[in-house]
Amino acid sequence: MMILPAPRAVVFDWDSTLVDNWGAIARALERTFTAMGHVPWTETEVRARAKKSLRDTFPTLFGDRAEEATRLFYAGFEAVHLETLTVLEGAADLLDGLASRGIPAAVVSNKSGGYLRREAAHLGWDRYFHRIVGATDAPRDKPAPDPVHMALAGTGVAAGPHVWFVGDSAVDLACAHAAGCTAVLIHPDNPPPEDVSLHPPAMHLADCRELLLQLRD
Repeated sequence: MMILPAPRAVVFDWDSTLVDNWGAIARALERTFTAMGHVPWTETEVRARAKKSLRDTFPTLFGDRAEEATRLFYAGFEAVHLETLTVLEGAADLLDGLASRGIPAAVVSNKSGGYLRREAAHLGWDRYFHRIVGATDAPRDKPAPDPVHMALAGTGVAAGPHVWFVGDSAVDLACAHAAGCTAVLIHPDNPPPEDVSLHPPAMHLADCRELLLQLRD
């Protein structure tokens, strides 16, 4: 396994990296697809396909009804997202480890920023993050680098190889490369089901526990 220099800052994806809330996303999408006359995706399909933000995907899926579909989705998601939120194993210890070392952390996700920050506060995790940036908070969403620069603003650390961008998908890796950060893939499968060859990770780890072991004192 490749050993990387210790990071000066770490930017995390959210879903499937630190937490699992795909149940709420799948239920909200099922409601939306059904109301819009589309065949709903299974939860497995949702996990594979729902990587970009709604503002980047719903116009393609629903055309001029994208705004209506967005309202339907968020109404369904808001009703259940806190009760279905699950912390992934080792995530809390990893965040504690970064905090104890004085390494600033941030979140960049394609989940809507308001819900993202609500979930972090629900877990008591907002204290860990310098900034939590979600979809539509920046001029462009992942994989564009805009939200990474927004997340790091005020840390004294600019985007670059000394910043780890940690995520579970090809979109996260593309964002890391676009921002010039070191891409770290968290995924239990080797190789992962997505093709990550276009923007390869500098390091591929199974979970947050393995990432914590990479933080050398």
